[in-house]
Amino acid sequence: MSIRHGLLALLERGPRYGSQLRTEFESRTGSTWPLNVGQVYTTLSRLERDGMVAQGGEDAAGHALYAITDSGRAELRTWFEKPVDRTSPARDELAIKLAMAVGAPNVDIRDVIQSQRRHTVKAMQDYTRLKAQALIAVETGGARERDDVAWLLVLEQLIFQTEAEARWLDHCESRLIRLSATAAETGSATATTAGGATGGAVGAASGGTAGASTATAPNGVDATPTEAASPAGGAR
Repeated sequence: MSIRHGLLALLERGPRYGSQLRTEFESRTGSTWPLNVGQVYTTLSRLERDGMVAQGGEDAAGHALYAITDSGRAELRTWFEKPVDRTSPARDELAIKLAMAVGAPNVDIRDVIQSQRRHTVKAMQDYTRLKAQALIAVETGGARERDDVAWLLVLEQLIFQTEAEARWLDHCESRLIRLSATAAETGSATATTAGGATGGAVGAASGGTAGASTATAPNGVDATPTEAASPAGGAR
């Protein structure tokens, strides 16, 4: 999230003081990403250092006002025109958690997935209820219509995001089931192959023993062990 550019966008509408910027920022985003006054003033100081804002006197209540400069407008215009970089995604705690859960001792990754899915679906339902309220506010119009439209866009992004996360969790669970089934089949095939090889070896050994048992008798006659043991009976 770019607090820096968000403040520049608000200042383009006219000079503002710190707490006013915080209030308007949260109003636009529905407090999805709350700010504290310290963050706002720290960012304003950096913007002032970089020549993108300048202090422009005080209001009637004595608040120090900040105004955007030409350099700040150029920076803001570039921000609006340039796509958000997706080639270096921010760290995602859920993705990291599932990656670390794979093969972790005493952790059932399916439980992790199911727990997260319940939370994600609940969040999606909450966002959907808030979207219905935002739609009513937009349709009825009013002094806050611009903020209501902005909040509606943020909510819809959150809804799409949670829907995608829920689908991804379903995919992860299906993937693990398929991999488990494949591993089980591979293990069964390996065991069968090993069993066949063992059986063949046993058969070969048994065949060798049988061959030895039907060895040619001393008198030149192929005899069974009994016959070989009783040559006298055979002579009779």
